[in-house]
Amino acid sequence: MKLEEIYKLAITMGIKADPRGRQDVEKLLAKTQTAYEKLEADEKEDYDTDRLMNPFADTRILYGDTGAEIKSMIVGVDMEAQELLLTDRLREKGRRIDLVMGHHPEGKALAALADVMGVQADIWHNAGVPINVGEAVIEGRQSEVMRLMLPLNHQRPVRTAELLDIPLMCVHTPCDNLVTSFLQKHFDKKGAGLTLGDVRDDLRKIPEYREAARMNAGPTIVVGKEARRAGRVLIDMTGGTGGPVESMEKLAAAGVGTLIGMHISEKNREEAEKQKINVVIAGHNSSDSIGINLFLDEIEKKGIEIIPCSGLIRVNRLKKKASPAKKTARS
Repeated sequence: MKLEEIYKLAITMGIKADPRGRQDVEKLLAKTQTAYEKLEADEKEDYDTDRLMNPFADTRILYGDTGAEIKSMIVGVDMEAQELLLTDRLREKGRRIDLVMGHHPEGKALAALADVMGVQADIWHNAGVPINVGEAVIEGRQSEVMRLMLPLNHQRPVRTAELLDIPLMCVHTPCDNLVTSFLQKHFDKKGAGLTLGDVRDDLRKIPEYREAARMNAGPTIVVGKEARRAGRVLIDMTGGTGGPVESMEKLAAAGVGTLIGMHISEKNREEAEKQKINVVIAGHNSSDSIGINLFLDEIEKKGIEIIPCSGLIRVNRLKKKASPAKKTARS
């Protein structure tokens, strides 16, 4: 596959799994196109034109020829300067690596992280929170995250990739959409009657979480007790980063009984406890790994070699017996 084809596949899969639904995403892209056409010529010069076809601001080709042929790629949760140096060292030793792909955004994709947070309002809306309430609640948190991104050294890994001449890309929200959709469908099929202990134990049957549990990083109940009934389960794993404290009250009012997330701030955990919402933290790298793996399975079908590192627990669901790579688990 060419680098551009990998990028477009990420966008296609991300849209298909998006909580907003394909129609709403297409409307968003149409509005973006209209807004772009109204810009002055000098404004268009600075505009990131990828926004016209890619609704995920945290997913970009950061460096490299889009027409480059990719036969081998090294992939991890965080691919920064040290992983790029590792890649360069492996190449020196004769390993073919055509692309470095990270999950967490870097460069301009990290700088624009706040832009993807609006999808959280749609997740809450799907759970019963009015969309006008959800959008009002998320706006303050978006502004906060935007300000937090301003002083960061976004371009450090990108400049490293340029100096080493190694193609670099990041795929964030599409993979998070994939794991969110995967797990929500999983628990929707389970129906009512689950206890928190059942939820935790069921998560541990999923290969990535089972491997994480062996590393003392498995699914954990952080609000509630094992015997407590889970009620309505909501998967909260996409939308850039953690949401605002106020969301807990709105979700409780909408009837959400249990949140399953990658992580949670202490303030949000305390508010969830106050609102009597159970919380199960499935795990960060392990949850990210599921979303990345669902994407990589489609890449691997094209004959591309995948070299996992930096927190990625590689599980191939196309194989009859999916099992995590032992070496990767310690990466």
